[in-house]
Amino acid sequence: MTILKPLLERNKSWADTQCQCDPHYFENTSQPQQPHSLWIGCSDSRVPAEVLTGSHPGELFVHRNIANMVVEDDDNLQSVLQYALEYLNVSAIILCGHYGCGGVQAASALPDMPLAAQDNALSRRIRLLRQALSESLSQSSSTPVDETARQKQLVEANVLTQFANLVVAEPVLQRWKEGHQLDVFGCVYDLHTGHLKELMHQSAPEYALET
Repeated sequence: MTILKPLLERNKSWADTQCQCDPHYFENTSQPQQPHSLWIGCSDSRVPAEVLTGSHPGELFVHRNIANMVVEDDDNLQSVLQYALEYLNVSAIILCGHYGCGGVQAASALPDMPLAAQDNALSRRIRLLRQALSESLSQSSSTPVDETARQKQLVEANVLTQFANLVVAEPVLQRWKEGHQLDVFGCVYDLHTGHLKELMHQSAPEYALET
């Protein structure tokens, strides 16, 4: 049995169930999308945005990559950000990391990994992440905590770092400059409890908050 066959069977069962519960389900979801939020999360298969937030199709516009990174020259991320704000008019952006993140673990262990000697998309990405977390890595190595606690600290540090990049991204600043309501949240997801935790929230440019 191929991997695809059971997925197709489950898809049919799901579609049939939706129609039984609501005959107009697909008629409604096929209308132009109007998501309220952009979700920027990790590609980890255990952290599906719609599932863990109990959201329905049409509520979240989603971008996922390794370690939920926000990089200025990443056209994929930046185009999603621009589209969500300028064309979908989302009123919130949720940046979500998660404990047990493999990308953060790889960045932490990079010097001792074969990946360090490679030159490919993944190695460049992890090197970039390690560079972004360099200060946090130095602090965590000098603090006597167990490895689990250290990795949790690094995951939260990564959310803080990527959040800082997000709130100065040009599409976000432009949205605020135009006077639109836009809330940006930084969260972390706990795989062991299923709970989301808010780490930070910003609703205006930093300079506006200081005045």
